[in-house]
Amino acid sequence: MNYATFETEYRVRPDDIDMYRHVHNSKYFDYVLAARYDQMERCYGMAMEKFLEQGYGWLVRSVFVDYKRPLILGDYFIVTTGIESIDEKICRVQFNIKNKTTTKICCDGWFDFVMIDMNTGKAAKIPTDVISHYTSFKK
Repeated sequence: MNYATFETEYRVRPDDIDMYRHVHNSKYFDYVLAARYDQMERCYGMAMEKFLEQGYGWLVRSVFVDYKRPLILGDYFIVTTGIESIDEKICRVQFNIKNKTTTKICCDGWFDFVMIDMNTGKAAKIPTDVISHYTSFKK
């Protein structure tokens, strides 16, 4: 199944830079998570706060990142994300981060998210209405 993708634009800040004068690898995780937070509300109409109000949260289970080229101070970049697959256990979100000026991919990969019950801290099944909502955003 092909799902819609969404974009969020950011700019590299001085505190993103490491001793090699490019963005530290851990910041790419932050960029993707920030973009998902933005896109959950702006694009999907299902903000993280709605999940928290219902006693649920999303937890990163595993991540794969393939770094291709660096971002440097001042670069504008686009974070594109979209659901690759979703079922009652896992939501896999694919992503890429592209330099806005060069249009070249800086990195790509995926995150596996699981839903947790905020009261117990344990994994919870992703409700069918959530799965239906997300799967309604097909290409």
